Amino acid sequence: MGFKTGHFPEVDPATFRQLPFRDRLRAMATHWVDHGFGTPKMVHTVYILKLLFLYIGAGTALATLTSGLSWLDVASWWNQPIVYQKLILWTVLVEALGVGGSWGPLAGHFKPMTGGFHSWLKPDTIRLPPWPGKVPGTAGDRRTVGDVALYAVLLVTLLAAIVLPGVHTASIDAVVADNAGLVRPAVVAPVVVLLVLIGLRDKVIFIAARSEQYLPALVFFTFLPFVDMIVALKLLIVTVWVGAGVSKFGHHFSMVIPPMISNTPWMLSKTVKRAHYRNFPNDLRPSVLAGGVGHVLGTLVEIATPLVLLFSTNRTLTLLAVLLMVAFHFFIASTFPLAVPLEWNLLFAYATVFLFWGFPAWDGYAVTDMSSLWLAGAITAALCFFPVLGNLRPDLVSFLPSMRQYAGNWASATWAFAPGAEEKLNRHIVRGAQNTRTQLLATYPEDVADVVMHQLLGWRSLHSQGRALFSLMMRHLGDDIDTYDLREAEFSCNSIVAFNFGDGHLHNEHLIAAIQRRCNFAPGEFVVAWIESQPIHKGTQEYKVIDAALGVIERGTYRVADAVAEQPWLPDGPIPFDVQWTMDRTDDGQLEVKA
Repeated sequence: MGFKTGHFPEVDPATFRQLPFRDRLRAMATHWVDHGFGTPKMVHTVYILKLLFLYIGAGTALATLTSGLSWLDVASWWNQPIVYQKLILWTVLVEALGVGGSWGPLAGHFKPMTGGFHSWLKPDTIRLPPWPGKVPGTAGDRRTVGDVALYAVLLVTLLAAIVLPGVHTASIDAVVADNAGLVRPAVVAPVVVLLVLIGLRDKVIFIAARSEQYLPALVFFTFLPFVDMIVALKLLIVTVWVGAGVSKFGHHFSMVIPPMISNTPWMLSKTVKRAHYRNFPNDLRPSVLAGGVGHVLGTLVEIATPLVLLFSTNRTLTLLAVLLMVAFHFFIASTFPLAVPLEWNLLFAYATVFLFWGFPAWDGYAVTDMSSLWLAGAITAALCFFPVLGNLRPDLVSFLPSMRQYAGNWASATWAFAPGAEEKLNRHIVRGAQNTRTQLLATYPEDVADVVMHQLLGWRSLHSQGRALFSLMMRHLGDDIDTYDLREAEFSCNSIVAFNFGDGHLHNEHLIAAIQRRCNFAPGEFVVAWIESQPIHKGTQEYKVIDAALGVIERGTYRVADAVAEQPWLPDGPIPFDVQWTMDRTDDGQLEVKA
């Protein structure tokens, strides 16, 4: 793998599509073990430059220079509360623009590399209300001029909150000497309102701005006195960490580790990569090493260390915990995981230092130092509400408010198009980018682009959901699966609504229905296998099969253990399913329901 050239799978592009689907899948899964996506180092360099100059450089310059601080004198501002506040606001702006997470080639944005504002500033693109038809004023799926204006006002308001100088309050002046003030609550409050209003009209922008994590922080900025605000921010970040750690219990997270390590650009040793699989190339299930990395360096660290940070009054122990969590986030960022949550990891690394070393528990910023323990309890309960509900009822809550980021337990989908049918998306849908394959055709010949699209299927097959999704496709398409164009739904969703962060709720039957209203697919032309996340207390996952022309045509469940036990390419055929409802045709062509 070179700087400008990637590591292409060892297949003949001209004859690749002639292979049976499972043979293609095995070739891509095997290639992923040694080379990941095979991305040229130039792509990773672009991401690093974006982080250094756009996110860190521009962000810290705006935060400091607009607050009367010296940008180059880091020692003078690293623990200034207004800098922390403005960096959160800057991160929200970067994410809301679409130039943070889910950006660039590692998220399926090739040409253009930015989704976000390319679609959200354009009328007639698809928007997805969270509760279609249930909230007054949110019906429909077309972005209006009013939606565009609302989004533009959000961007301007965020920028204003960042560049306006801070104000001094009695609560901070009483406890922090030589402080630069705080961000004006009067300009943060409108951001909170705008995020909620936009979220009711389009959940995509709400999720893209990472509102599940930053919106509570903005509420704290607006309404809480200084000490309460700092402690509440500690409770927020600990909830994010612990929630993510708890979500990694079970089989799924062990299966995240091997493909993530395989895709790490600085990990050059094939021996180390293959050690995370049981027996390369014949058994690509996760090894004992992968399980240990996941559940010791991942789950244990993400639960135990934050609790130490929250309650420790020992300087040495706190410092060690701070360093561990900083290293934790830098390691994740260094692996360049698909969806590339790089800015989020850097912000959390800085937040760890700012909150727990800059304002430690022994210096008047412990949980017990809040003005009211009832307030501390209420904030904790509010922060835990969606993580608890989302783990018990994942169908009701996105995996992001559930705090299950990168746990491997995602709602996921695979799209399948009859030959030529995918082109209808390009012809009939208003958006900021064309189909992922079409974007690739600007650089690669058709047969090479097809191989690249299959690499994404190989990645998905290394996760538990992939075995279920491809099993459903094998059952419903039969021998025709060899002729259909199968697509990783996360990347296809990205091209249509301009964002996806692994959230299958953004491409469930509501998006499929919106696409159908524009494209008018015939039955069988566009088929979707879709599965919900696993509830924490069950050993099964629910699935749906959706025909764009007919709607949901089958529902049921499958055992997670059955998916985990299989190889990525399903050599023994589809895993078993418990079909609970299906739609079929009678002899005269009418639809009937079978229980």
